[in-house]
Amino acid sequence: MKGVNEAEAEKQAPEQQDTPVLRPRKTRPPNPASKAIFRFLPQVLLTLVIAALAVPMGLGVAAGLFGAAVTPTPKMPAWQQVPKQLSRTQIVAPLDASAPVPLPADVTNQLNALLTPDGGGDFTGVVEDALTGLPLYDRDGAKNRVPASNMKLLTAVAALRAIGPETRFSTRVLAGPSASTIILSAGGDVLLGDGPSQPGEVLGHAGLETLAADAARALQDRGVKGPVTVQLDDGLFTGPALNPAWSLDDVAAGETAPIFPLALNSARTSPGATTGPRPQDAALTAAGAFAGKLQAAGAAAGFTVVPGVERAAAPSGKQDVLASVVSATVREQVDLMLETSDNYLAEVFGRMSALSAGKPGSNDGATAAVSSQLAEVGIATDSMHLADVSGLALGNQVSARQFADVVRAITSGPDTRLRAALAGFPVAGLTGTLGDRYADPTTSQGAGLVRAKTGTLNSVIALSGYVVDANGRLLVFSFIGNGLTPGAAGNKVALDRAATALASCGCTGG
Repeated sequence: MKGVNEAEAEKQAPEQQDTPVLRPRKTRPPNPASKAIFRFLPQVLLTLVIAALAVPMGLGVAAGLFGAAVTPTPKMPAWQQVPKQLSRTQIVAPLDASAPVPLPADVTNQLNALLTPDGGGDFTGVVEDALTGLPLYDRDGAKNRVPASNMKLLTAVAALRAIGPETRFSTRVLAGPSASTIILSAGGDVLLGDGPSQPGEVLGHAGLETLAADAARALQDRGVKGPVTVQLDDGLFTGPALNPAWSLDDVAAGETAPIFPLALNSARTSPGATTGPRPQDAALTAAGAFAGKLQAAGAAAGFTVVPGVERAAAPSGKQDVLASVVSATVREQVDLMLETSDNYLAEVFGRMSALSAGKPGSNDGATAAVSSQLAEVGIATDSMHLADVSGLALGNQVSARQFADVVRAITSGPDTRLRAALAGFPVAGLTGTLGDRYADPTTSQGAGLVRAKTGTLNSVIALSGYVVDANGRLLVFSFIGNGLTPGAAGNKVALDRAATALASCGCTGG
C-alpha cells in the first residue's frame, strides 16, 4: 500500500499549571510549506473559527452571568483563542489544575456517536486527562493497530531522550592516508544543503559550500598542490539500507529511500521537493556534490579535485579534522520531522538513537532503541511490534492507549526533554496536514485548538494529540482506524469531529 507524505508545520502549545507543556524556544523561520499555508489560508476560516469558539465559551460562562445583566462578558481564555500567529516563543497562560475533569460517561456518549467509519473497518480510541492520567474514553484502547505516521511520535521520544535535544550532528572532512587525500566523514546529518550554511534554518543549517571552502583553506595552508582525492566514510550505519518491510511501490514513489547517515535535503533532489523519486544512494550523491564544491573552491586555492568519489574507512586512532559543519539541534530536527512527517529523517533518528544507546545503527537497532526508550518513560511496550520507526511499514502494531500515554508523556510527563516535540504537532485548520481540515461547520470549533499528529496509509488513518477543553482541562487522545475503505472522505471527518468534541467539551454534567 502506498504511504502518504504528510506536510506538517509549526504551532504553539499550552502549559499545565505546575507541569509546563511548552517552554520558550528559539524562533526559527517557518519552512516554505508553512509560509504557503498562511499566505493562502482563507480568511473566512478564521472568521468561522472565532464565531464557533464564541458559542461554547459563551455557554461556559452563562451560569456565572445568569441574573447579572450588567456584568460584562468575560474574555475568552487564552487557550481557547485562535492564535494570531504561530510563534515558538509565545506561551498561553498556565492552565488551572483545579479545572473540572470531564465526566467519562459524557465523553463516551459524544465520541461513540462520532467515531463511525465511512464504509468498512473500525476505529479505536483513548482519551486521558493529561494531569492525572485518568481514562475518560476507551474504545478497544489496548487493541493493536497499524498506526501509520503516528509512529514518529515514538521516534521523537526516543531521539530526544537517547540523543538529547541540544545535540548537533557533525559532518567532517578528515586528512586521509596521504597529503592529497581527504575523507568526508558522515555523522548523521541528512539535512545538509548544497550552498552556504544557513544558521537560521533547519534544512540547510549546515552547507556543503561552507564545508568545502573551509576544507580548501585548510589544504592551502598545508601547501597541498596536487590533485586532491575525495573519499567517503559513511559506515556509521549497518545492516540493510532498505527495510524489507517497506513496499517497493512506496520506495519507487519516493516515500522513503535507502537510509544513509549523510544526505542532502533529507535525501530529496532539492530543498523544496516533497514528492517524487529520491536518490537511491544519498550519501554518495552528497559526497559528489561536496567534491564539486571543493573543485570550485580549490581553483582559487591552487589545486584540483580528482573526478569521482569512492568509499573508504576513516583512519583509526586520533583523527586529523580539516573542516567541519554542524546540523541544527535535535529538537529542531524532531520538530521538522513531525511537521513534514519525513520518513527518511525518522529512520535516521532511529538509527542515531540506537548508536547513542550503544546499539547497532541498523533498523533492528532502531526499533529496539525506540522500544527501550518508551519503556524507560513508563510506556507499556510488551504488546508492541515495531517493523520500522517511521510508520511506513504495515507490520507496525501499537495501540491507541500507548499513543495516548506517549502524548501525555510529551505534554506533562516528568521528563521535560520531551517538551521539545510539542512544536511539531500541526494545528487544526492552520498548519500541516490539518491545515486544510476543520473548515466544515461540524469541525470548525476545533480549528486553532486541536494539536495532533496525523497518520495516513491506504486503509489506515490516525490522529494522536492534545487539546484544552472549554473548561481549561488539558486532554490527550489517540484515534486509529484500520481496515478502512481507501479514499473514503468521511473517515478524516470522523476523527476531526471527535477531536472537535473534546475541544468544545464542557462534559462535567453541569
